[in-house]
Amino acid sequence: MAQAKIQARMGESSTAKFNRTLSMAARSGRLVESLDQLEVRVEALRDAAAAMEQERECILETIQSIQTGQEMRNICAGETQELELTASRLMGRTLSVEISVGTIRSSQQDEALRRATSIIDELLKGLLDDVDSGRKRLMALHAACVAEASTVPVDQKFQALVIGCALEDQKKIKRRLETLLRNVDNAEKSIKMVDHQKLEEPKSNGCQ
Repeated sequence: MAQAKIQARMGESSTAKFNRTLSMAARSGRLVESLDQLEVRVEALRDAAAAMEQERECILETIQSIQTGQEMRNICAGETQELELTASRLMGRTLSVEISVGTIRSSQQDEALRRATSIIDELLKGLLDDVDSGRKRLMALHAACVAEASTVPVDQKFQALVIGCALEDQKKIKRRLETLLRNVDNAEKSIKMVDHQKLEEPKSNGCQ
């Protein structure tokens, strides 16, 4: 009789443990599913933030292009002042929008990014002293960031640093160089147009 009770109790314990294990597995499965869904949302959030970051950069570049463009020089002083005030206001409002998408890096990737950024910063310091040489150097750096074959010399040292950076940082470095190249080209075009006008057109001090 006692043996029968012991066996019955063991059977109940085994059944309860089996059910409890199933319940834990079910809960674990639901948690894994929830985390998978959250991972999709996190990546979508990062993509949206990165897109907003790029849009902010594009707006700032466009405002700067308007401020330094030739069209701004072709209007009278009164209108120029009003447009410059509007552009400055928009620049300030755009800069007030802070968007930051952090990148997880290893110590090696962090060092590669630091060195690559330092090379670009050093180049910018002397860019105004020799624009033509600076542009060629920028093109060599940019060529190091593209996968396809380039028609300009590639800076091999810089390329090795870029490859050592995190993927998100590689994209940001490439975008920065593209923006700098556009700015240099736009600045040179404006300078050439102004010089040409000085030779061909009389100076005007007011609106017609």
